[in-house]
Amino acid sequence: MLDLWYTENWTENTRFSIKVKNHLHSEMSEFQKIDFFESEEYGKFFTLDGLMMVTEKDEFIYHDMITHVAMATNPKVKKVLVIGAGDGGTVRELTRYKNIEKIDMVEIDERVVRLSQQFLPVTADKLTDPRVTMYFEDGLKFVEEAESGEYDLILVDSTDPISVGEGLFTTEFYNNCFRVLGEEGILINQHESPYFEKFSKEMQKAHRKILDTFPIAKVYQFHQPTYPSGHWLFGFASKKFDPIKDHKPEEWEKLNIKTRYYNSELHRGCFALPNYVKEMLEGEK
Repeated sequence: MLDLWYTENWTENTRFSIKVKNHLHSEMSEFQKIDFFESEEYGKFFTLDGLMMVTEKDEFIYHDMITHVAMATNPKVKKVLVIGAGDGGTVRELTRYKNIEKIDMVEIDERVVRLSQQFLPVTADKLTDPRVTMYFEDGLKFVEEAESGEYDLILVDSTDPISVGEGLFTTEFYNNCFRVLGEEGILINQHESPYFEKFSKEMQKAHRKILDTFPIAKVYQFHQPTYPSGHWLFGFASKKFDPIKDHKPEEWEKLNIKTRYYNSELHRGCFALPNYVKEMLEGEK
């Protein structure tokens, strides 16, 4: 019997491996190498250029935390822009809110979306919701050309700042996000990890740029077992709302949205960061 393993090098000296049952699909798109696997422990999962993106076992953690923190801060959000998120999980969570009228999703690589619809329906099954419009183009260019004040919420569900994700960590991009958000606008961005140096440097650089752009800029944490170190961050930036002072747990709980990770206690708690992370972030102020 063939012993197949997916292995990702988290650093030069640390590796993460999953035993693979089947290698379901592999192709080189115009932008990146896309692979889908099946495993006993994590179910189906997919990688881009060999790096883990989503597993069936823990995807709910990431998608809960990128979506519900903002929605519980301003449950009146109606127009949302999602950048990246080709697996569809972020959009799936947004479609659970009846008050959201429009979800524009911008993913540079259509093949990621189509293959996720084929192999990962658990995340991609709401991409056909009538409120969702998909644009297969560069997110940086899309926000550059979008109208001012067009969106209430922008969720940047990007890969790491290499290759196709690089432009989504620039000052120019954050400035354009600020412009296309309304007066009550919120930006959530994938904020890397504080643990290993190569990720923490990118986290610090992104935080510095967002601090320079938005009057309110916070960072919150979540536990993603299949991402390097398992300790990962999102950035919360807004023109008006503070995620703690303006948190609306009663309003959010009335919506009866059943979640597996996020809850109102966690909302407050996730902004309480370890000292080593606070020191890194305060060094950027």
